[in-house]
This record gives sequence, C-alpha cells and structure tokens, in this order.
Amino acid sequence: MEQNSFICVSDLHKAFGSKKVLQGVNLDITEGQSWVVLGGSGTGKSVLIKHIIGLLTPDKGRIFLFGREVTHLPEKEWKSIRSRFGMLFQGGALFDSMNVAQNVGFALQRSGKFTASQVRERVLECLELVGLKNVETLSPSELSGGMKKRVALARAIAYSPDVLLYDEPTTGLDPIMSDVINNLIVRLKKTLKKTSIAITHDLNSAFKIADKIAMLYQGKIIETGTPAEIKASKNPLVHQFIHGLSQGPYQF
Repeated sequence: MEQNSFICVSDLHKAFGSKKVLQGVNLDITEGQSWVVLGGSGTGKSVLIKHIIGLLTPDKGRIFLFGREVTHLPEKEWKSIRSRFGMLFQGGALFDSMNVAQNVGFALQRSGKFTASQVRERVLECLELVGLKNVETLSPSELSGGMKKRVALARAIAYSPDVLLYDEPTTGLDPIMSDVINNLIVRLKKTLKKTSIAITHDLNSAFKIADKIAMLYQGKIIETGTPAEIKASKNPLVHQFIHGLSQGPYQF
C-alpha cells in the first residue's frame, strides 16, 4: 500500500472485549474513486468507517488520509480533517427541530465562514443537485423516506467535502426509491468528481454505484475488484454472498 494514497488503511485490527471485529483490514483508495465495502450485518463495515474518520482508534495498524498518517492524532487535530468528509447516515439523521434549509445549511452556518445569503444560496443549489425544489421550509416529519435521504445527501455535500461516505444508503427504501438514490449517487459522482466510500449489503446498490468493491468477511477484506470481477469471482464465500445462497461456507 502507498502511504501517499488518498485513503490508506493498513493491517487494521480492532476488538471490543473478546470480540474481534477487524482482523487485518487493508484498503487503498485513489482520489476520485467510488468504493463500496460489501458485507453482511455485523462484519465490521461501520467500524471500519469510524476508524477512517477518527471516531475509533485501532488496536493495531495504520491509517493515512490525504497523504498524512492520522492513526494516533489527538482529537483537537481531527476537526479540520473531518470537515473534508461528508456523511450520509443510514437513517438520514435529520434534526427534527429544524426545517430542510436549516438541516442542509447546518455545517455552513456553524462554521461562521458564510453570510446568511451565501448559506441560503448553497442550500438551494444542493437541494437542486439532489432533485428537490421548494421544500426548504418543510420539516422532516413532512417528508417521505426518499425525500429524507435526498435532504440528508444535500446536507452531506453542502460543505463541498473531498470524500463522501454513505452508510447503507438504500436501507429502508422500496426498490424504486432505492434505484432513485443509486442513480443520484452515480450522477453526483460524475458531477462533483468526489472520492466516495459506501458500506452496504445491498447488492443492486453496490454493483451500480461502485468503481471498486471490497468484500469484508470475519474482519478481513477477502477480495477486491470491479463489479464485473466480483460477479465473476471464484471465491466460494464471495460467490455465496452475491448470489444470496443459504448453503455454503459463509458463516452467519
């Protein structure tokens, strides 16, 4: 792995008590790539993302972001690094007490770097990018599930991050709205040209949005490749997972 990679995770280990979650994860991401970390529930996908944004410290291993090692940075140095990430949370995580415009503009407003008119202009721009207009005064309770996801995505891109993180972007959505979100992620990749990492167990989503896929199983990445390469994999664990087979070596 190259330490000057945009995002580099090397031999990452993490345990919680006696439960070993990550057991030597390696991941090397080039700027501009769209990666999907694929795996079943409880395989450590979210734990991996939390390490990348400094919410967890590994028991062993190293993490490099933007050409700099960040493995053991003090918390006070993480603020500027995290500002380079935008996150789409699994449930959207919108603030119920704020309307759509306030949610999307939250990070901009909090930074103190922008005037109210600049914040509003950016909010409307981001809402248009995700296909929403005239919703800025609505509250989250007035939105459908798909609209909440799109508002949350508008918030994720509002601060112009270098990296977009997607945590199970299609969870809780019907198949049609899932495809809408997948198409939107692909369109934003082409429009914004940002590096992205998605964690999911949704195969349709993974194969549609990824340039590269890494499959995580029992704390290790067992295979990486393009969607076509993963589909054609001869690894019995990968084959069983992507074909949804109950019989095979995959342990649940």
